[in-house]
Amino acid sequence: MSESGIVDPHLQEVHRELAASVREFGEHHLRAVARDEKDPVARAREVGALLGEEGLRAQARPAPFGSADARSVLIAREGLAYFSQLAEMVFAAQGLASHLIESAGTEIQRRRWLRSLASGAVLGPVALAEPDAGSDLSAVRCVAEKDGPLFRLSGVKSWVTLAGGAGVYVVLARAPGTEKADGLSLFLVDGGADGVAIQPIEAIAALPVGELGLDGASAVRLGSGTRALRQVSRSFEALRPGAAGAACGLGARALDEAVRHALVRRQFGRALAGFQATKMTIAETYSAIEAARCLARHAAWLADAGAEEAGRAAGAARLAATEAAGRAVDRALQLHGAQGLVRGSTVERLFREARALRLREGTTEMVRLELAETILKENR
Repeated sequence: MSESGIVDPHLQEVHRELAASVREFGEHHLRAVARDEKDPVARAREVGALLGEEGLRAQARPAPFGSADARSVLIAREGLAYFSQLAEMVFAAQGLASHLIESAGTEIQRRRWLRSLASGAVLGPVALAEPDAGSDLSAVRCVAEKDGPLFRLSGVKSWVTLAGGAGVYVVLARAPGTEKADGLSLFLVDGGADGVAIQPIEAIAALPVGELGLDGASAVRLGSGTRALRQVSRSFEALRPGAAGAACGLGARALDEAVRHALVRRQFGRALAGFQATKMTIAETYSAIEAARCLARHAAWLADAGAEEAGRAAGAARLAATEAAGRAVDRALQLHGAQGLVRGSTVERLFREARALRLREGTTEMVRLELAETILKENR
């Protein structure tokens, strides 16, 4: 509900209640500690446990182990990203793993892992990319060799969220001697198994990412193992409105920081807010964030309705939201001047975090290509 009392037609009461719960969670558990960047893996474990205790991780899980629909995921990610991208990444990583286990796993695998992921007992990220296989996952070289009822995985996975803090990893690997998409399957690897090694990656934003080294690590195949790339693609598409929501949340925080600073910072005898250029910047930023939020919520609503155009709408929302967030943070830092460059300041942290939004869960370029191909295919 807006300040005027008008209800967003895309949301139901359950979504509005969730938004309030996430906001309260952020104020109590995230706002004061968001600048703590000393140990992101330990912080991710702590945040994951808190999300589980508050029942928020269940919003990223399908029924019967959670209560997720596309709008719930969007609202949760938007609210968390406003306070902390680390918290939002923990939530998103769990959502992707849960979606893959739910859609591709056996009944035993779903019952074994989804409840633990929802409760906060386990962190379960997805390990897809490799040093030489990013957007092109058909180039994955990690090998899965059959070993009785199990498999032995060998290779290196890069940019794994929650690397070092996970209880289980969902890993993309291929059968020996296969090429391209043929032979690729998804596997479950215990985070504490022999042959698992972690090498942290120090990114520009203090986020829990790293390389996952596998040297004959024991694994079980997720489900039948067929059409793994299609399952990954569908999961990314299903969660794309949430990615747009996360960008809206971060962009909204940047806008709020810009407005607050403009009202209190004085130059040439008056507040920055009194200058025409400042007013135009704030108006443009607000309009872009609100437009992206409307696109994102509409896309999530279409996804929940099972509409055919849901994928196209989600792609458009992801593009609009991540670009709007990037511009919002850049403008906020510009308004702060030299103060925005100080390490540890809120806008400096947002500036580092915002860049990842155009790379996570599919690069902006890949989303553009997919969206264009969908539009062209529909009009041939």
